[in-house]
Amino acid sequence: HSTAVAAEAEEPPQSKPVLGELRVTSVTPNSVGLQWSVPEGPFDSFTLQYRDAQGQPQALPMDGESRWVTVLGLSPSRRYRFHLYGLRGGKRIERVSIDVSTGEGEEPEEPTQPSEEPQPEPPQTEAPPPEAPPARAVLGELRVSSVTPNSVGLQWSVPEGPFDSFTLQYRDAQGQPQALPMDGESRWVTVPGLSPSRRYRFHLYGLQGGKRIHHISTEATTAPAEPEEAPQPSEEPQPEPLQTEAPPPEAQPVRAVLGELRVSSITPNSVGLQWSVPEGRFDSFTLQYRDAQGQPQALPMDGESRWVTVP
Repeated sequence: HSTAVAAEAEEPPQSKPVLGELRVTSVTPNSVGLQWSVPEGPFDSFTLQYRDAQGQPQALPMDGESRWVTVLGLSPSRRYRFHLYGLRGGKRIERVSIDVSTGEGEEPEEPTQPSEEPQPEPPQTEAPPPEAPPARAVLGELRVSSVTPNSVGLQWSVPEGPFDSFTLQYRDAQGQPQALPMDGESRWVTVPGLSPSRRYRFHLYGLQGGKRIHHISTEATTAPAEPEEAPQPSEEPQPEPLQTEAPPPEAQPVRAVLGELRVSSITPNSVGLQWSVPEGRFDSFTLQYRDAQGQPQALPMDGESRWVTVP
């Protein structure tokens, strides 16, 4: 007992965080989904490194709460090696790696029906009581929440659930199939890298036990290309929103304020940005910039976001 007391008094250094196995959660011809655990932690951030089809190194920074990522823009039938680094105090202190081959060719034009993809039932560790079988999960309407020349924001609800995960499928401007896996808590997604003034069809699948059990679809047309220069806020005065009911005088909402926009990471192909909200709250954020070709890009985010990686 005296040894334990002495050890507590000395305040031993924090244990070294440990990365669990890096596993594949999904594979399409153009993307790979990866997942990992943190048996001992925490980490401040993660960085996923790999080489693209042209052999160029790519790095994807993520915050320390991340446990999965989808790597888009890959080539079909190609083997990739992914390295996941765990960072603390700005230092790489742990790494796990995995080799993954992307799928072959294109995916079917129309979404595959569940009956064409029989999946084994997940093993039941404990049979549910007969009087309360699990309800079949149901997806609500798939709605368009935002549109820019280069992106579409989508939103959905889950009236009955839950789902283990979701997959959004669509075809890009070149007609190539794309798939974006998401976890079962997701209720919205922003699809970047689209072309202006183009109509896209999106299919959202809800999965349970590795099986697609429900799907909903919608169509959206991206906005026309933006003008050469983005107007300054002073040039575009916005009317105050109409108040249907005046808030009580003692509870006037504080004006939301953005903190400093800081660079959190830089790679040859991406920039990580971070910001704070010292006062109030915002409904959403939009990051605007011009790409290497001088084309304006806009990336919408929800109001809880505090960082973004621009790939």
